[in-house]
Amino acid sequence: MKSLIKPFKVLKVLSLLSILLITSCASRQDLVYFQDEAITSAIENQNSNFGLTYQTNDLLTINVSLSATNQDATKPYNLPLISSGSLDNGAQGNLAMQTYLVDNQGNIEYPGLGLVKIGGLTNQEATKLLKEKLSDYLVNPIVTIRLTNFTVSVLGEVKNAGAYTVTDERISLAEALGLAGDLTIYGNRKNVLLIREVNGEKKYHKFDLTSVNVLNSSNYYLRQNDVIYVEPNNARVRSASYNQNNGIIISAVGTLATIVAILIK
Repeated sequence: MKSLIKPFKVLKVLSLLSILLITSCASRQDLVYFQDEAITSAIENQNSNFGLTYQTNDLLTINVSLSATNQDATKPYNLPLISSGSLDNGAQGNLAMQTYLVDNQGNIEYPGLGLVKIGGLTNQEATKLLKEKLSDYLVNPIVTIRLTNFTVSVLGEVKNAGAYTVTDERISLAEALGLAGDLTIYGNRKNVLLIREVNGEKKYHKFDLTSVNVLNSSNYYLRQNDVIYVEPNNARVRSASYNQNNGIIISAVGTLATIVAILIK
């Protein structure tokens, strides 16, 4: 009877060891966001002066209107509307505004004005510039500028990885992760990577989501074409390794248990 108990104990120990090798435990510090106690003062001191600047290859819609009833005077300074498609009966679909492309020098070709440099300007600055130029031809023009191709990509250990379009020209890191369904339980909250292109050069920044200091980062508000990558944690890496080699591990553990059981009889 004793000889049967010993092999059983050995087998039990080996099984526990094999489970420990292929799994890991996550602590509260690994999972909880914004753990710092000074969260209130940090939020109060957060820099709110965020201004997105227009960049090369941005696509903009610009509409010029007047407060007066006669809008015909604005036609030379607005691009004509285009059809976004056609219906089955041959009729035109919805009309859409044409876009202006910001070229490599930061310019757009504006009707009636020629080249206008808006690269590096915020929405407010570009709006003011166009108003000043159009005031030579129009009385109190109203200028509305919208960036149509503002997208951010969220990749890695999130629930819904993908590229997301931003409609209001302002999005924070937390909002982008929210669009992607938040991090999975396997996301490394201490190592979230931001990839940004600045003047043709890739820049990198890492966020630690477990610290409230992330809210004060100058990179907390994202720019157009930013990429967020959430690194997998150790549990995910081990799990991936286990899924690929579980047959080998189980076979090896079983063989080792059999050999030990025979030797201690």
